[in-house]
Amino acid sequence: MAFNRTLITAALPYANGPVHIGHLAGVYVPADIYARYLRLKGQEVMYVCGSDEHGVPVTIRARKEGITTQQVVDRYHELIKRSFAEFGISFDIYSRTTSAIHHRFAADYFRAMYEAGQFVEETSEQFYDPETGHFLTDRNIRGECPRCHSLGAYGDQCEKCGATLSPDELINPYNAETGNALAKKATKHWYLPLDQYQAWLEDWILNQHKEWRPNVYGQCKSWLDGGLRPRAVTRDLDWGIPVPVEGAEGKVLYVWFDAPIGYISNTQELCADQPQKYGNWEKWWKQEDTRMIHFIGKDNIVFHCIVFPAMLKAQGYNLPDNVPSNEFLNLEGDKISTSRNWAVWLNEYLEDFPGKQDVLRYVLTANAPETKDNDFTWADFQARNNNELVAIYGNFVNRALVLTNKYFEGKVPSCGELTDYDKATIEDFKNVKATMEELINAFRFRDAQKEAMNLARIGNKYLADTEPWKLAKTDMERTATVLHLALQIAANLAIAFEPFLPFSSEKLRAMLCPSSLQGGDGGRLFDWNNLGNIDLLKAGDALGEVSLLFEKIEDAAIQAQLDKLARIKAENEKAAQEEALRNWRPEPVKEPNSFDEFEKNDIRVGTVLECTNVKKSDRLLQFRIDDGMGGRTILSGIAQSYPDPSVLVGKQVLFIANFPPRKMMGIESQGMILSAVDADGKLVVTTVSAPVKNGCQVG
Repeated sequence: MAFNRTLITAALPYANGPVHIGHLAGVYVPADIYARYLRLKGQEVMYVCGSDEHGVPVTIRARKEGITTQQVVDRYHELIKRSFAEFGISFDIYSRTTSAIHHRFAADYFRAMYEAGQFVEETSEQFYDPETGHFLTDRNIRGECPRCHSLGAYGDQCEKCGATLSPDELINPYNAETGNALAKKATKHWYLPLDQYQAWLEDWILNQHKEWRPNVYGQCKSWLDGGLRPRAVTRDLDWGIPVPVEGAEGKVLYVWFDAPIGYISNTQELCADQPQKYGNWEKWWKQEDTRMIHFIGKDNIVFHCIVFPAMLKAQGYNLPDNVPSNEFLNLEGDKISTSRNWAVWLNEYLEDFPGKQDVLRYVLTANAPETKDNDFTWADFQARNNNELVAIYGNFVNRALVLTNKYFEGKVPSCGELTDYDKATIEDFKNVKATMEELINAFRFRDAQKEAMNLARIGNKYLADTEPWKLAKTDMERTATVLHLALQIAANLAIAFEPFLPFSSEKLRAMLCPSSLQGGDGGRLFDWNNLGNIDLLKAGDALGEVSLLFEKIEDAAIQAQLDKLARIKAENEKAAQEEALRNWRPEPVKEPNSFDEFEKNDIRVGTVLECTNVKKSDRLLQFRIDDGMGGRTILSGIAQSYPDPSVLVGKQVLFIANFPPRKMMGIESQGMILSAVDADGKLVVTTVSAPVKNGCQVG
């Protein structure tokens, strides 16, 4: 059907810290590109977002800092909102889930579903900290990963191996904040019976939305194939929206239930504030001629494609038409992690690179993880700025404008007769509008931005081939035609790049047509519908003040960022070691063994005479041992635990003397050095505290 308006939602960021480049690349930049594109086409659009302030992470942050949860969300809500605005994310509203309107509407939504019998009640055993008296959410629980046996895995995921987990799977689970051991306790909650929506969801997603991205469609299919089960919509917490029914004291709405309702309450808030512009909120959520698009990261696919649609269906709301979800963006080869501070934070970027919002927007779009996880590196950031934005786009615009100032007193020159080469150049970009529309409508923003940059390449090549600086010596009429066409290409670039690089597009419009920034006829020159038009600027029109569109980024600025990451990495390694030591537990005792079997091992004491690294091996150390019987050579794979093996010389160590000789790296090893695996994974050679005769047996 034909749609008269588009509602765009962007996943609500947690207000427990700033936003980082992973959030931007996954959600906010692509959503902003789409919103700006539709507005540029003159369509009715609403772009909605806000801070998610009821998650467990905000309560953890509050306890960590010794302040109230409200103080935490107030601080980060304002920081995130300000950063988005400075970065050019053009929300129509950026609100929050602690607002009065949201609390009221979310409670009403729950109550309406409750009174319609759309929940089921269940009592179940859940993890509980007897010392603090609190039930724990999945993210509050940590323990040993059952897959890779890494210590410190969360109750919902192991960050080391990436496995999706449940708290019941963890080995030796404990309270992530206190370290306390956990118990199970019965508690009652309300559940959304997703199993009752299984058949409808299968038809709606698998049959009616095969055009969704493969990662979205595939993840939904996997969940549906596994059979949907009821999902809790309430939690035993003291921070959140109280469950508005009797018998629910001490319980709040689970954050995944209340957060997406924020899209609706934010719409209500905006419509109440600006009714003349946006009308009644229900037209955005209940009228069939409204198209809804959810922009999310892949960790939110299930909530926005299965859970939230079931909630919307239950209450007669519109369903999303598409849910473009990007994969994850890594940083310098490592997974971005808020808890490890391994990220490029937006607020810090804006301070470190003032005025370079569009550079980051460009790089994140050029490297967008649309179909697979991608990696952000500072080297690539610098290269794309210097080699593309500066050397191609900026170079073309600067040459066209500077030459116009030089030869035609800063006024658009007249266009004379077009040559075959001029016509061929025009032909090269006549389809740019149709191509970009096709790509943007398919949410292929990376390729659409490439098309915009290809237009800059066409312009650069045109000036390089026609050489107007040489023509001006002999043929000013031809020079005028060349620069006229070059300026028309520049005007097209201001349109093509507007959804992607709004700051530089505004700057370029001011240089080409100052009146465009004051509205009037000049403002309509740069509508999307004029993309591809070669008659945007009129002969005789005065240009504005010319300045560089982009500037080079020097090595020193990049090195400063790499140094910052190196410090963070070192801090993380230290913290990980401390965490491992705090939560270390002895390995379970092995299967019973008889004393007779033990006695077969001839364990003796020997003094280390020499200890050196084995050539071409990063693992092996070569020991020369005084064993009291003429000496022996033993190889041991502990080199990484002893960067300076000479520290072992003179120590009396324990070794097994009766293992058969074995050749490694061409050297015969005559036994095995005994070592202990410490809590941090380091191998420590077992030594004798009081001197004994070399060759003595251990018994």
